[in-house]
Amino acid sequence: MNGKNSDIETVRQLNLARKKIEQEINKVIVGQKEVIEQILICVLASGHGLIIGVPGLAKTLMVNTLAKVLKLAFNRIQFTPDLMPSDITGTEIIEEDTGSGHRKFRFVKGPIFANIILADEINRTPPKTQAALLQAMQEYNVTIGGETHPLPLPFFVLATQNPIELEGTYPLPEAQLDRFMFSIYIDYPSPNEEVEIVKSTTSAYEPKLDAVLNDKEIIQLQKLLRRVPVSDDVLSYAVRLASSTRPNNNDTPQFIKDWVSWGAGPRASQYLILGAKTHSILRGRYTPTTDDIRLVAQPVLRHRIVTNFNAEAEGIKADDVVKKLLETL
Repeated sequence: MNGKNSDIETVRQLNLARKKIEQEINKVIVGQKEVIEQILICVLASGHGLIIGVPGLAKTLMVNTLAKVLKLAFNRIQFTPDLMPSDITGTEIIEEDTGSGHRKFRFVKGPIFANIILADEINRTPPKTQAALLQAMQEYNVTIGGETHPLPLPFFVLATQNPIELEGTYPLPEAQLDRFMFSIYIDYPSPNEEVEIVKSTTSAYEPKLDAVLNDKEIIQLQKLLRRVPVSDDVLSYAVRLASSTRPNNNDTPQFIKDWVSWGAGPRASQYLILGAKTHSILRGRYTPTTDDIRLVAQPVLRHRIVTNFNAEAEGIKADDVVKKLLETL
């Protein structure tokens, strides 16, 4: 019973911490409240995020600010067509012992050895380099020369893509997109927010950020998340939502069969539950409801639905499909 009471108290503390995290980030970032919360959900759920947005929307600044507020090591990797896997993971170099004259290999860690990695413009690098990052995301380690090197925990990758430039890019295949918990859309600020952004970024004022959590506390919260109970009704709703995106299912709505060629796999159901759990405990509630599932449905499902030519002809996007599905179920 004491363990459960302790968990409930931790949930209460996390709710307070969320508000403080938002206050600290708002010292630097104007608006984008939903984007910040979705990134935070990814971190606490031990997931990774794919952020879609045009240049100049402070994606790097947002992630760097979050890393400071969470007291985590941060690295940014700029993906380019000539980037090699070893440029990310690290490499072995030969060192000579000046005393004995013996030579030995020494592993030099790459930029992936940090808690939060910003993989900037991941679709600008060839599949071989993309695969090196995605393998590290999946396995939380790097293998070089037959030796395995564990990555620091917590470990979180936020990859960015520019939606308007497609020339000279290597789009991520569906199987690799599926490894990202959320696909997060970042939009232009409102006119009032833009006025505030210009005012703050063109002055000499530099805000001082206070750390709210640290790596050990985040790992404890990730463990707490796994202990959060979920009712059978909520679990069934998540599975029904994910399976309803598959056009070959008998009970799938007709518009899915008309517009979708491939739907979301079982990993979507898992991430719907993990996202809903995290959303509920960030709000100070110890168990999620179907409303929590619905609130994380767009970022979980939008990159897991492949629309067909009919949808393209009618101007239907994956977001439209998810929205209509939420209205139907």
